[in-house]
Amino acid sequence: MPLFKRIVVGTDGSDSAREAIRQAAALARASEAELHVVSAYEPVPPRRSEAEGAGAPGDVSHEFGPREEVNFTLDGAASIAAEYGVETRSHPRDGDPADAILNVADEVGADLIVVGNKGMTGARRFLLGSVPNKVSHHAPCSVFIARTT
Repeated sequence: MPLFKRIVVGTDGSDSAREAIRQAAALARASEAELHVVSAYEPVPPRRSEAEGAGAPGDVSHEFGPREEVNFTLDGAASIAAEYGVETRSHPRDGDPADAILNVADEVGADLIVVGNKGMTGARRFLLGSVPNKVSHHAPCSVFIARTT
């Protein structure tokens, strides 16, 4: 019986997040688990979106925005996982990254959440909080904090 059935990992496209994806993909391959990749974005107010797309040709103006950047990030994560022979299920979400990871983990019934350790050192973790800290304190399942820095 596999140790994990559903693994959730978050990404923001950073080097640290890519390392967390590699480790999550290795765990998913070893466990024959589903790998769910989450990336969050802040919605852009309509006025800003219109202003940013105003100078673009009509056939590409729809490609501007944070949702498209998140989709690009998720595609990159899928490529990394594919190197390990693992398929992913992508979850683009708007809002807070830690909340997005926690919500997806709850929705899919995750056995494990993988996060990188970036942001967990120094005084900033006490002042600003961080995705790994929030996830580790509120997760509905086990959490693997990958050393990525």
